[in-house]
Parts: sequence; structure tokens; C-alpha cells
Amino acid sequence: MERIIGLRREDKNKWEKRVTLSPEHVKLLKEDYGIKTILQPFEARAIPRSEFEAAGAEFDEDLSRCQTIFAVKEVPLNLILPEKTYLFFSHTVKGQAYNMPLLKKMMDLKCNLIDYEMIKDDTGRRLVFFGRFAGVAGMIDTLHLLGKRLKSKGFNNPLEEIKHAYEYKDINEAKTDLKKIGESIVENGLSDEIGPIVCGFAGYGNVSKGAQEIFDILPHQIIETEDLAKSSPLLKAGLYKVVFKEIDMVEPVSPDDKFELQDYFDNPHKYKSKFERHIPHLNVIINAIYWNPNYPRFITKEFLRENQNLKLEFVCDITCDINGAVEPTYKSTPSDNPCYVYDAENDSYKDGYEGKGVVIISVDNLPTELPSDASSEFSKALHKFVPGIVDATLTDKFDDVDFPPEIKRAVIVYKGKLTPKYEYLNKHLEKALLQTV
Repeated sequence: MERIIGLRREDKNKWEKRVTLSPEHVKLLKEDYGIKTILQPFEARAIPRSEFEAAGAEFDEDLSRCQTIFAVKEVPLNLILPEKTYLFFSHTVKGQAYNMPLLKKMMDLKCNLIDYEMIKDDTGRRLVFFGRFAGVAGMIDTLHLLGKRLKSKGFNNPLEEIKHAYEYKDINEAKTDLKKIGESIVENGLSDEIGPIVCGFAGYGNVSKGAQEIFDILPHQIIETEDLAKSSPLLKAGLYKVVFKEIDMVEPVSPDDKFELQDYFDNPHKYKSKFERHIPHLNVIINAIYWNPNYPRFITKEFLRENQNLKLEFVCDITCDINGAVEPTYKSTPSDNPCYVYDAENDSYKDGYEGKGVVIISVDNLPTELPSDASSEFSKALHKFVPGIVDATLTDKFDDVDFPPEIKRAVIVYKGKLTPKYEYLNKHLEKALLQTV
């Protein structure tokens, strides 16, 4: 039996140009494992067709010959093929209502669904991700828009020379530009009128590291979280960085309990946010921390309404959970209209970066702003699992399937049924079904 995999075109929105496997790894899979790759034609794909053809790939609109099909974003319901193994970011594991029809369709067609987000090692560390590039693009866009907002207030500043992430050819071009701007700041400083700009990073994982990778190109000083409040009034004009871990952001509800990280993960209801005590000292917040509805919110509308003289200018909500950790995040935004201003006094929103309130950036597919780099990096992580996925014996019982263990943990649907780990999604399916009746 011929071993063939398929790479779908991305059709969720005009910005999605990524691909899950690079020509380098398509060639490796063919030469070392005898696995052939078929791609759907896609003019917008970040990596040219000619490079895939040179690597031995074929192009065909019809992927029915492929038992395993890879995509980045969700597959349109009417284009799902029956009894195939699909890999993509399904956005279903939190019971997201908007994707329950997708989950049900996969089940109805007796498909297998493997979610990249859930491919983890024995310690729970994610292995296949775009997170670094979400942080990289998010930070570039934040600096770009901060420069524009300061300019709109009458403050000329070097940050206004930074472009949108998607306007750069690749990450190297962006870094070269930022290094020049950093040299300008070293030589000329920042205006005292602008004052200190303190950027707080919520989280310390791959997304946060990507954002810090960009911020660190510019001259700055580091502030430890425990020193933030006392040092804040003494800061001079310039850039400052502070990184928040969970222990800096939450505390036990009961004064008799002590913070324990694993306990917080296992029992988030026992904890409340203490992040609001840090917000008055921050100009920019990069939200790069995992969140689900069981966790406390870190930025609430109530806090912003009661504290309207904050120096907080920007929140880049990379996690982009609607009304989630950042409660005022009310919608996801496209790359060419990436932000809106939230006026807490009136509980109102206005697109753009001008006006009274806090600017919120909530682009939900930031890595596609640097699609070629992001695709190549993703492929490095993913390709090593492909032979194990293709060669797995798909037995009747899921327990007996010999997927690599990292992959098996990420199988949400197997032959049309939720796997034991994800059976909790049945209640979300039922709720979504009732709402559509």
C-alpha cells in the first residue's frame, strides 16, 4: 500500500499562509521513509510551489488518496473527507462552542482527529507549536503600535519607525530594523515627555520567550517583580522589562494556604488574582500565559473602570481568549486592523490606537505574520512524528493503537468516537446541539 500524506491549503482567512511541513522535510520523508506528499494548490502559501516540487512533492486538488491529512487551522465542514486521520489546531479541547459542529462532523464521518496543541511529552511540555512566532510577531506589532500611539499624542519617538510584523520579509529583516532603532535609542535616548516605558510579560513559556526575544533587542533594564512597586516612582525615561510567573499573579483564597504551582494547576478555584497590584506600574502588558475559564481573570473591566488614571497604554493579548484572562478582549482582530481602544468608563470600544482608554491587540493567528519562518520551525518539530503516525496500525480498539505516545495523547477523536481522555467534550457537544435546536 502506497504511503501518502496530504497538506491542505489554508482557507480560514486571507492571512493564513503557513504550511505544516517544509520542502526540506517533505524530501526527507520521501527519501528516508518512502512517504509521498501531495499538496493542494495554494498561491498564497508562504513557501513557493517550485520548492516543494523540487523536493519530490505532487500537487493535486483531490486528497482522497491520502490517509493522513495535515493542516494548520480548522478544516471547513463541507471539505472534511470521511475516515481520514486529520491533524490541525482544532480549538475544541476547552469545549469552544463555535467549533463543536466541527467536532461532531469529524465524529459523524468516523475520522481521527489529532490536535497539535495536545502533542506533549511525559511532563506535559508541548512539542509541536508556533508559540515562539506568536510572541515574536505580537511584540513587533506592539512596539509598532506603541510608537504610532505616542506619535498621535504628539510625542516623536524612534518606535514609530518599526513596521507591522507582516511587512517584514522574515524575522531577520525585522531584527535588523530593530537593532538600528535600538542603536538610535542608545545614542539619543527617549524623551523625558514619554517617560519610562515598563513592559510586563505575563508568562515565561515559548510565547513569552518569543516576545522577549524581540524586546531584548532594544536597550532596556530588568526589574524584578518584587521590586516593581518601590522602583516604579524612581524610573527615568527608557525601556524596562518585568516577567511575571504564576506565583506573582495569583494567591490562595484562604490566608491559611500557601501557593503551590501544581496545586494551582489542579485546583485553580482555590486561588484568586493578585495581578491587579502590578498593573498601576506597567505601561505595556504582554499576555502570554495559558488560561482557561477555571482560572481567575488577570485584567478585569471592573478594575479598569475603578482605576482610570492608569499609565497602562497597551495590552497585547497573545493568548486571545475572548472575555478571558483579559476580560476586555471582546473579539479577535485581523492583522491589518489589529487593535481597538477600550474605554472602561463607558464600557465601549473603538477600532484603532487613538483615543481614551487601553489599546488591546487581539490577533488570534499572529504566527502567520511571519509565515515562512514559522512554517520552517513548525516542520522541524512535526516531521519526526510523521512516520509513526503513517505507520500506526489503526486497530478497532483505541487502547491497542500503536501511535507514538506523544501522538496518542493528542488523539481527540478515534474512528468517530471521543477517546477516553476527551470524553468530557460530550457535555459541550450536547450543549451546543441543544442551542441549535
